[in-house]
Amino acid sequence: MANGLLTKLFGNYSKRELKRIQPLVDQVLGLEDKYKQLSDEELKAQTGLLKGRLEKGETLDDILTDAFAACREAMARVLSIRLFPVQVQGGIILHQGRIAEMKTGEGKTFTLALPAYLNALTGKGVHVVTVNEYLAKYQGEMMARVFNFMGMTVGLALNGMSSQEKKAAYACDITYGTNNEMGFDYLRDNMVTYKERKVQRGHYYAIVDEVDSILIDEARTPLIISGQGAKADDLYGRANAFARSLKPIRVKETDEKEDNDELYKDYDYIVNEKRKTCSLTRRGVKKAEEFFGIENLTDPDNLKIQHHVDQAIKAWGIMHRDQDYVVKDGEVIIVDEFTGRLMYGRRYNEGLHQAIEAKEGVEVARESRTLATITFQNYFRLYDKLSGMTGTAMTEQEEFSEIYKLDVVEIPTNRPMIREDCPDVVYKTQQAKFQAVINDIVEHHQKGQPVLVGTITIEKSELLSKLLKARGVKHEVLNAKFHEKEAQIVAQAGRKGAVTIATNMAGRGTDILLGGNAEFMAKAEMRKMGYDEEMLAEASAYSHTEDEAILEARKTFAELNKKYKDEIAPEAEEVRALGGLYIIGTERHESRRIDNQLRGRAGRQGDPGKSRFYISLEDDLMRLFGGERLQGFMDKMKIDDDTPIEAGIVSNSIEGAQRKVESRNFAIRKNVLQYDEVMNSQRQIIYSQRDQVLNGENMKEQIQKMIYGAIEDNVKRYLPENTPHEDWDLPGLREHYMGWLIGPEELRFTKSEVEDLEPEHVVTELKNRADAIYAAKEKEFTPPIMREVERVVLLRNVDQEWMDHIDAMEQLQDGIRLRAYAQQDPVVEYRLEGFDMFDSMIAAIRENTAKMMLTVRLRKKEEAPQREQVAKETGTSSAAAAGDGTVQKQPVKKQKKPGRNDPCPCGSGLKYKKCCGRNE
Repeated sequence: MANGLLTKLFGNYSKRELKRIQPLVDQVLGLEDKYKQLSDEELKAQTGLLKGRLEKGETLDDILTDAFAACREAMARVLSIRLFPVQVQGGIILHQGRIAEMKTGEGKTFTLALPAYLNALTGKGVHVVTVNEYLAKYQGEMMARVFNFMGMTVGLALNGMSSQEKKAAYACDITYGTNNEMGFDYLRDNMVTYKERKVQRGHYYAIVDEVDSILIDEARTPLIISGQGAKADDLYGRANAFARSLKPIRVKETDEKEDNDELYKDYDYIVNEKRKTCSLTRRGVKKAEEFFGIENLTDPDNLKIQHHVDQAIKAWGIMHRDQDYVVKDGEVIIVDEFTGRLMYGRRYNEGLHQAIEAKEGVEVARESRTLATITFQNYFRLYDKLSGMTGTAMTEQEEFSEIYKLDVVEIPTNRPMIREDCPDVVYKTQQAKFQAVINDIVEHHQKGQPVLVGTITIEKSELLSKLLKARGVKHEVLNAKFHEKEAQIVAQAGRKGAVTIATNMAGRGTDILLGGNAEFMAKAEMRKMGYDEEMLAEASAYSHTEDEAILEARKTFAELNKKYKDEIAPEAEEVRALGGLYIIGTERHESRRIDNQLRGRAGRQGDPGKSRFYISLEDDLMRLFGGERLQGFMDKMKIDDDTPIEAGIVSNSIEGAQRKVESRNFAIRKNVLQYDEVMNSQRQIIYSQRDQVLNGENMKEQIQKMIYGAIEDNVKRYLPENTPHEDWDLPGLREHYMGWLIGPEELRFTKSEVEDLEPEHVVTELKNRADAIYAAKEKEFTPPIMREVERVVLLRNVDQEWMDHIDAMEQLQDGIRLRAYAQQDPVVEYRLEGFDMFDSMIAAIRENTAKMMLTVRLRKKEEAPQREQVAKETGTSSAAAAGDGTVQKQPVKKQKKPGRNDPCPCGSGLKYKKCCGRNE
């Protein structure tokens, strides 16, 4: 009540912010006539003039109005689209590093061209981030026509490209790509050995399309680059066979005050649906001990079995086929729970993916080993300036503000919104609900009104499809199984009589035009005529060409596009008269945003439209998070299964349930970020040090400091200060350095000498010995080769120890949560222990680098067969120590395969398990 009064008195935040930038909008619009009068060549020349102004000291804000007006005019000439005032507003908000909420169909793709062009004038590169590769390619190719006209280069960073292609894409003024690919490219860049192999050139400015999907929905899962780990053992199959034989009990939520073992003594494991967890009962534990032939499942020696069993029961109890994942071409592929898209290349971690593979009877892949990882939150916070746009951001504005320091500004629609949003209808059972949905679809289909039906899972979309087929209704199905046809299906969902079923219809990126989409019709016709996808892209592109085939394709496309636009115009008017697109939601999503995105597909650009959600008390959201009051109300009123109710209590109960889930999901994402913050500070230190090496900085002084530091640490450890001399471990110190820093006769002292010995004397002697060896090697190798050896050795040790550290931190995180039972904050404990482990890693890098630098040798040509023999015997190849191929670690011929803790035969000085045997 008070908030409503304050809003009336002072206006809401978005209106105040829009009022503040209105003078800029007016200036951009006021320049329209000036730029209209320029010739094409004069308009193109504006790019050079604007860059010149920046070079003379003006800022981006100083040239904003001219840059926006020039780009706006270019879009009018190239795409025949003149941006509306509200799109100029959106462009200014984006340039300011904020989130612009623009409703579906308001032209977000075109709006971002303005800030992209303006910021690209700096020459630092602008990244336009999309949710999938189709959108990156489609939007990038379309907007390239405008940017190329203005003399800007546009690149596409897509999966499967070579490093050279990626590097060229990122070198462009504006680069389109997906959040996944750009994040992975950043991680891969920090694994290269040579600077030239990096593909990205910095993180200046990013515009994130569907910003809520990328920065909120996908932020629960970090990006991980994995390498092959150990071969998957047969425990996955055995654990799966065991889990398959168990009897589960599904409960909404367990009560910690209850004795759950006694309460569920007739079951083997409990599935907690609200928390999405599974746990064995006492009966299940006993069965596990009998099945695996062990005495105590919780014994530390049986942790591996316990882990496999936990993942197996989770695969059976929580993970559902055609909802959480699909099986396609013999692979288990994750389905994004928010968008319904297949997440190729992503795998569940901690062995869950292998457990699902065992459950589904497909080949169980090798276990993976994390090589590099980062959360989306920390990746996007790398950018100097970040902005984004979406149709639905206001419900998550708290998270945007807290995590990314981004505020949300709601941009008004260009034309008044006239869509009719009907109240939710609630039924007692799902069967009654789906029957009502089918009747509603048939009724609207018969009169010709297009219908778009949104479902939560693939399973539900296929059930509806089956029911519609039984009623003889022709329809299209869009879900993760038909991912490839996505754009074509969506583009024609507004045709008269069309019925489209879509799973999680979130941010599909293709407008649903009433009457149909002429551009897609034209391209479909050209495919029938034999044109391939590359030629279709050229047909709708703007670039100078003298290629007759391309010119002919462009002519054909223009003719077909005009033909279909003329054809669909009467149909579009007919559909408007019927009420526009009708949206039916078959249940509420956990997030209000996803529901709003579905609704937002209707009523674009002032078109009529209608939306309604059908709900049952058996839906997961209602059953788990808020259906009790409604169930009691319907039982009290003796409402039967086929009678729906529409009341205020319904909307309040549903919204309350959604708020609960949104709050829980925010807490999960925040928790992921809290743990990654620890890793992020460490990651930045390691990556900045790698960059120093890659940038060609002289590492000699740094490596000498490492050698000195390692010597000082070891002397302190073996000859601790304030300790009686008889308690020193001089033999241990000699053994530690024997063979690579000292000889058999060095560092030997008589009893009387030991009594007068000071640790500083030993440190000085070892440092002098190290300096002598180092100088001799530099003379032997020559300084240029020695600098290269230093670089390669240091990178190798940093990368190896960093990967081991990531593994150790993952294991620490898995177990640290148990500290909560001891009244300790797990995040604080993780931070403290994580930094201790990081210090240990730095010490290991220092020690190993020192040892390798003092033992590295030139490989002579005649030694090559010996090296090949070692590679053959150990099953791997020893690593080069010099970039020019002349310097190698001396291999040692060994007939017998070394043990895991033996010195590696490649001569690195490391244990075999930490060197050539690390992948075994």
